[in-house]
Amino acid sequence: MRVWLLSAGLALYCLAQTAMAGTLLIVGDSISAGFGLDTRQGWVSLLEQRLKSSGYPLKVVNASISGDTSAGGKARLPALLAEHKPEVVVLELGGNDGLRGQAPTQLRQNLAAMVDQSKTAGAKVLLLGMRLPPNYGERYTTAFAETYSQVAKQNDVALVPFFLEGVGGVPELMQADGIHPGPGAQKQLLENAWPTLKPLL
Repeated sequence: MRVWLLSAGLALYCLAQTAMAGTLLIVGDSISAGFGLDTRQGWVSLLEQRLKSSGYPLKVVNASISGDTSAGGKARLPALLAEHKPEVVVLELGGNDGLRGQAPTQLRQNLAAMVDQSKTAGAKVLLLGMRLPPNYGERYTTAFAETYSQVAKQNDVALVPFFLEGVGGVPELMQADGIHPGPGAQKQLLENAWPTLKPLL
């Protein structure tokens, strides 16, 4: 009888812990989807491991899709918010907008809309900024990079100015295409995001 009660108590405790656990939703593109990598190597998987080892009761939902744009993320987000009801939303989008030469004003509108949707749903938001290679021209690359700081400031959300800091442009950390971070870069990506993400948890 005592063993049964202990087992029942443990089961109830586990159920309570599961119910208490919140959700961290990541909406990104190939960088967070782990393009070209074993998914266990990606920075999102490393984040899951850190959350678990640090005692954060958060489930990570990685809703990142390779090739996605800010418009695609904006279209997908309402359903994701309704399904997962996240406490924290990490937005890692815009790189493909820039590579396609889309207007920074459109990127700003899409990101701002996603931030607004997330906050309305009761979630805290972390915006991961991107930059473009210099061959896109100084005027365009500057306007693109500034888009993230503008959205973060106007909407009062946390920002990592350049998510690929220390990774982008470093050949040994990039895959052969020169666009996607390789396995050796994933820990650095996590370290770039962690100091700004941690206070939101």
